[in-house]
Amino acid sequence: MNVIVNGNIFEIAPNSRIEGLLKSLDKPLNGSALAVNGEIISRTKWAEYRLCEGDNISLFQAIAGG
Repeated sequence: MNVIVNGNIFEIAPNSRIEGLLKSLDKPLNGSALAVNGEIISRTKWAEYRLCEGDNISLFQAIAGG
């Protein structure tokens, strides 16, 4: 199935979860935040949250400084 991450299409296995997607994209779990279809998903739910065909994922990295 296909999902969109920051505007790019990725093919992932059915029943994939957020945590697995981030690991496969080599993205850090710490310091990251994300939304699926405009809804922020708590990091505590990443291991269990199942992605669906066509989900639009916005991935953000924390930036230090000000």
